[in-house]
Amino acid sequence: MSAETLARWQFGITTVYHYFFVPLTIALSMLVAVLQTIWVRTGQEKYLKLTKFFGKLFLINFAMGVVTGIVQEFQFGMNWSEYSRFVGDIFGAPLALEALLAFFLESVFLGLWIFGWDKLPKHLHLASIYLAAIGTMLSSVFILAANSWMQNPVGATFNQATDRAEMTSLLAVLTNPVTLVTVPHVLLGAYMAASGFVMGVGGWHLAKLSAAAKAGELTPKQAADLDAHRFATKFGAWVLLGASVGILITGDIQGKIMTEVQPMKMAAAEALWETEQPAAFSILTIGTLDASAPIFEIKVPGVLSFLATGTFDGKVEGINDLAKAFAGGRLINPDSQLQAEAQERLKQIGVEDWVPNIPVTYWTFRLMMGLGFAAMGIAAWVLFTLRKGGLPKDTKLWNWLMIAAPLAPLFANSTGWIFTEMGRQPFLVTGVLTTASANSPGVSAFEVGTTMVLYTLIYGALAVVEVGLLRTYIKKGLPEVVEPKVLTDDDAPLTFAY
Repeated sequence: MSAETLARWQFGITTVYHYFFVPLTIALSMLVAVLQTIWVRTGQEKYLKLTKFFGKLFLINFAMGVVTGIVQEFQFGMNWSEYSRFVGDIFGAPLALEALLAFFLESVFLGLWIFGWDKLPKHLHLASIYLAAIGTMLSSVFILAANSWMQNPVGATFNQATDRAEMTSLLAVLTNPVTLVTVPHVLLGAYMAASGFVMGVGGWHLAKLSAAAKAGELTPKQAADLDAHRFATKFGAWVLLGASVGILITGDIQGKIMTEVQPMKMAAAEALWETEQPAAFSILTIGTLDASAPIFEIKVPGVLSFLATGTFDGKVEGINDLAKAFAGGRLINPDSQLQAEAQERLKQIGVEDWVPNIPVTYWTFRLMMGLGFAAMGIAAWVLFTLRKGGLPKDTKLWNWLMIAAPLAPLFANSTGWIFTEMGRQPFLVTGVLTTASANSPGVSAFEVGTTMVLYTLIYGALAVVEVGLLRTYIKKGLPEVVEPKVLTDDDAPLTFAY
């Protein structure tokens, strides 16, 4: 393999792995804040137990997310130095804001929350977890602004003298139409994963306690824990369903904006080779090995037209027509000054293949939607089971559904990002910079391959640690708690609450 191919694999492996922790970090912090708010307002012990319980699981996940996220930024300089040189003036701005503003906000106030249970008054301590949660969401806003700029490069111009892209408007970068719809879509996806985690953990414990209750072996503590886990399970299910409704709305808007600024990505999502009006959406397609023609299809008429244009008889351009148009110099987004100015540079480089990997884009698009709908179905089934005071049976089916509850939306998030990034190929910056011309020219395939193997081994070890810690503390169940009291001695040492 070439150094470029290996660098792409390395970045893909480390990014997908890192993103397993990101949705839980973003949304679980706010869900823990809500649980603590209910405890502060009601004073009921079960909500304090839930806050401490899910707070500990959140902190384990947060630590792993920070460790794995650091590697991402190193790779920009190590394997993608030409990319960093070409777009660093623009791409670096939102990343700097993320580090200097958002990450410091979340880390400082998360520290106050961890060590401040007996140092801060209740409401100030509660405010600290809200500020930390807001910091995690701000981090996602700035990072998504940087990524959205790669999908739709606005607010920038091309300096021929330096052969670099330069920012003309930070406001345009931050208010990119792709950013404005991607931010709520990604955040809602994070809430689906985090609420599925709360629902799955609570539901698993609820089934065990329900079996003990039916056998008449429930202790007073277990009875209290049953009530707490019942609340957590229903709380997670309702949040998941609410986030799912938002996902459907923002996903619909995102599809239409994607058709405007990345028409090839929409065509690749359907493996639509020829332009159609109206265009059908295929639920299942079995094609030739090169994905150039279908052998068997199950289609729903007009649905792709609606996803792309908002009408059931809209025209959706096919891959072949788009490839010819792009090769002929047609701009992807006529409103992007940078794309217009980069056309001559692309002609000099000579882009031969304008088509992304069709099987990957086709199936990741469907996996994203299918796993999302599966998570919605599990949440609806949980609420149906728990209606009118009902309790679940401790069966293999229920336990597997509780395991699937966080994994389905989590993998939906990951496959959605794989689709987003693979559908942009052959570009790293759509219509401006190709992936082939963005890697580090001085890094050999052997060097990239060596570091990729090392990262994979390290990440594998970290996965064992992460899963082991989560399993251990999930199985332990709700902790014994004592209502925190603010110490009056200013010289008393800080206590670690977890």
